[in-house]
Amino acid sequence: MQLVGMLDSPYVRRTAISLRLLGLSFEHRSISLFSTFEQFSAINPVVKAPTLVCDDGTVLMDSTLIIDYAQALSGRSLMPAGPPQRLRELRLTGLALAACEKTVQIVYERKLRPAQKQHQPWMDRVRGQLAAACVALERELSEAPPSASEETMTQAGVSTAVAWAFTQLMTPDAVSPKDFPALAAYSAQAESLPVFLGAPMA
Repeated sequence: MQLVGMLDSPYVRRTAISLRLLGLSFEHRSISLFSTFEQFSAINPVVKAPTLVCDDGTVLMDSTLIIDYAQALSGRSLMPAGPPQRLRELRLTGLALAACEKTVQIVYERKLRPAQKQHQPWMDRVRGQLAAACVALERELSEAPPSASEETMTQAGVSTAVAWAFTQLMTPDAVSPKDFPALAAYSAQAESLPVFLGAPMA
């Protein structure tokens, strides 16, 4: 299998870490959506990261769908089976992915749109949504943080740690670690694990 995309994308990174936690072997092809658009387009004309090229040549995209397939392939799951535990897991993962999405929107607005065309009310709204996701994650982690062990880490743990690290790398002015100590501490603990160190953002 080949995983295509840059690890500075939280979606590519959560996928790479998840594949490793599931014990699956893959080749990572660090191809950019921007600087190597044509090369990416030759692999997947939709040009969406992450892209997974399966052993039979089938092309999958979207991190959640790729991880779902990877779990079926490995016979293991990064999600708990019990409904109450799974419900909380899905909530945490959804909040983490929302934080990723809002951070990406801020980055795109700042880097791809000319300054004179940036719309401040839109930016304020997106920053508010990012903050709300982090507030909810902070509350959840303060009550019961996910496992930060490679043996027992779940998808909520992977996505939460990746989301916080991405937000801090790309938009450090948007959310401060002093306002989210549980979130920052959990992410730091996860980032020290070999599986995270093996998929560096930069």
